[in-house]
Amino acid sequence: MTTHTVPLEVIKIAEDIKNMKIRGAGRIARAAAKALKIAAEEYKGQEVKEFIEYMKSIAQLLVSTRPTAVSLPNAVAYVTSKLDKISKLTDISEAKRLIINKAEEFIEYSLKATDKIGEIGSRRIEDGDVILTHCNSSAAISVIVHAFKQGKKVKVYATETRPKFQGHITARTLLKEGINVTLIPDSAVRLVMKYVDKVVVGADTIAANGAVINKVGTSQIALAAHEARVRVFVAAETYKFSPATVVGELVTIEERSPLEVVDERFFKENKGVTVRNPAFDVTPPEYIDAIITEIGVIPPQAAILILKDMFGWAIKDYYHYITIGSEMEEY
Repeated sequence: MTTHTVPLEVIKIAEDIKNMKIRGAGRIARAAAKALKIAAEEYKGQEVKEFIEYMKSIAQLLVSTRPTAVSLPNAVAYVTSKLDKISKLTDISEAKRLIINKAEEFIEYSLKATDKIGEIGSRRIEDGDVILTHCNSSAAISVIVHAFKQGKKVKVYATETRPKFQGHITARTLLKEGINVTLIPDSAVRLVMKYVDKVVVGADTIAANGAVINKVGTSQIALAAHEARVRVFVAAETYKFSPATVVGELVTIEERSPLEVVDERFFKENKGVTVRNPAFDVTPPEYIDAIITEIGVIPPQAAILILKDMFGWAIKDYYHYITIGSEMEEY
């Protein structure tokens, strides 16, 4: 482990990702890329070998913050993918520039991808559609906003998304755009599904078999939609596809503090009660009609093709530089 000091701004970004001050898979990925850029910019050493070890330690710090959203390790892997090339350099300035350029490249791609998903996905929205969305997905919101700006009159049901209430952010965002939005409790989904034409949600991770890992409650929404014959669309950038699942690795479902669900008083008054707080769940591919990406719309069963095309380099040695022991083996 390098002895070079980790910049305070990098530590803050890592803490904000872990504590969910930075939310949403896309925002998390861009924040990680930004942290790597800052780390490279502020590195004061002169040895390329030490710089590589330093960047590995920063990568490990960032990846360890959240175990489920694959956008995080994918972003880190993308930015650090030049470390092999860097190891052959002698000029520290050139080594730093390679990392900085990759970080800027990823951030720019991520932002353009969200807009492109909105453009492509809006074609699946019809005038007068009632849409249900869950949590706070930039990609899903982009689809809805693009459709609205094309003159399509849409109405949106946004779930509160307990216990962190990310749906409140979604409702505010849609309201600012002038979109008719109604906030509902998560438990009201099946009741309102009879009024819904389409479900549009995001994703934190997409597995090779097309299963979608997203905010807990998504699978129940998909099940209710399936029962009501309502189409389900997942809006997700290609960097949310998980290369590790191609070689049989599983996606760990993050369990967060029960204090996000109840307060300490509850435990004092109800000793012996266990409270669980899973942050994500898995929606089977058979409950998903299509995945909207920045390169087009695909059936979930085609996820493996995206992975082979976009992440062939990563499937071979996915965590070559960001492995952090047994914790990463759960991916």
